Amino acid sequence: MLKQPDLPPENCAIKSILTGDILMNQENTAELPIIAIVGRPNVGKSSLFNAVVGRKLAIVHEMSGVTRDRVSADIRWQGQMFTLVDTGGLNTLDNTEKNVDFWDAGITEQAKCAMEAADVLIMVCDSQSGLTPLDLDVARRIRQLNKPVFVAANKCDNDDWKDYASEFARLGFGNVYPTCCTHKGGVTALINAALKKCRRVSIASVVKKNALNIAIVGRPNVGKSSLVNALLGEERLMTSPIAGTTRDAVKIEFAIHDKDGNEVPVQLVDTAGLRKTGKVDNVVELFSIMRAKSAIDRADVVIMVLEAGSNKVTAQDRKIAALIEQSGRSCIIAANKCDLCDNDKKEALLKELHQTLPGLSFAPAAFISAKERSGLDKLEACLALVADNLKTEITTGLLNRVLAKAFEDTPPPVIKGVPLKLFYASLAGLRPVRIKLFVNRVESAAGNYLAFLKKRIRDNFPLEGIPLDIEAVARPKKIESIRRKNGSK
Repeated sequence: MLKQPDLPPENCAIKSILTGDILMNQENTAELPIIAIVGRPNVGKSSLFNAVVGRKLAIVHEMSGVTRDRVSADIRWQGQMFTLVDTGGLNTLDNTEKNVDFWDAGITEQAKCAMEAADVLIMVCDSQSGLTPLDLDVARRIRQLNKPVFVAANKCDNDDWKDYASEFARLGFGNVYPTCCTHKGGVTALINAALKKCRRVSIASVVKKNALNIAIVGRPNVGKSSLVNALLGEERLMTSPIAGTTRDAVKIEFAIHDKDGNEVPVQLVDTAGLRKTGKVDNVVELFSIMRAKSAIDRADVVIMVLEAGSNKVTAQDRKIAALIEQSGRSCIIAANKCDLCDNDKKEALLKELHQTLPGLSFAPAAFISAKERSGLDKLEACLALVADNLKTEITTGLLNRVLAKAFEDTPPPVIKGVPLKLFYASLAGLRPVRIKLFVNRVESAAGNYLAFLKKRIRDNFPLEGIPLDIEAVARPKKIESIRRKNGSK
């Protein structure tokens, strides 16, 4: 099972959702100070989060309950650093015990975890609608934590906010700041004030440590969030049998171990389920899908989750596989819900995977059950293997010797009377690994022979889980003189 990083207090790992790096704090502090944004629904919490981050990281929409899981980012702010956490809207009164909506209960639990971990809280209110009973209830919950609280009177589009500032003073926190997140008005003053209540961690004291960026993708309800929770050993993300539970792309930090037992820092991105475009019924889901596709493009490794229990690969699975193939990212296939199928069905599914997803034939597969938390050791082994293979160096000399031996052992077929001749090969890219073969005649490079060469390269280099592309190109027949290229006569 994947383990959380076990690091001493003086060298604590923290996540950076903006850069994809793990940041190591060298000061004598356990972690970066945490500021959590809380409040009732539709007051502008995610808008404030995005205004501080500097880009649209959290999904913002007028629909209530858009944010569900905690979304966090490490912020560089005027010479110092802190972690900012966005939470979902608290939509239930503290004394409500019956008929609590499933989503509200889950969102409340996520917000509670964020508030308990935070050093400072920012409570966001809507200045245009004024205080509501729900605002007062949120304030009561916050007050029980006995932490510094700053009130953001959001949606202040003019100077009239002073006319009702006394209304927000009724909350009893004393720190009321007018903000207009859409124009970033008042945001700097609010964050500066909140940071005065935090331990100071300078940017200079934090160093980057490269982390493996892993995106978990798949169609809805295949168990992506359940897999994340199983890997972490805790209910970090909301899960339900309802499609579309996950909306934001949530980044979480943990670690794996390589073949030598060394700890490898990892940043895992859980994404929304990708389903057919025609079935996307609202703009929030559209934004979620866009975030998921972006996560694929940013990832070092993509874990594609399939449903082993269904014993078949669906058309949507094939479309997602095509997205991964087009991205050129490394890949691992996780066949989830294997507790619902026997060994014969597993073998049949594995065979179908190779037949229906030929573009991902390079990807190792692991049969897992997120519910039973079984098979995770196999998935961890696959991750460690691919992480190690990503470090593979393909030198030009060795590559050409491998290909020359392949041509010698199995000569290429003669097409239209012209045999294929290899002059030399070179590495042209890494995502995917792209190799150019400079040959005498491109038309003589038969597809099946290129497939043979690709297999020979994989046999000689550790590239399991790494996409590989081979292209035959004609060697230039004439090299332009340097003098003419430089404009000399």
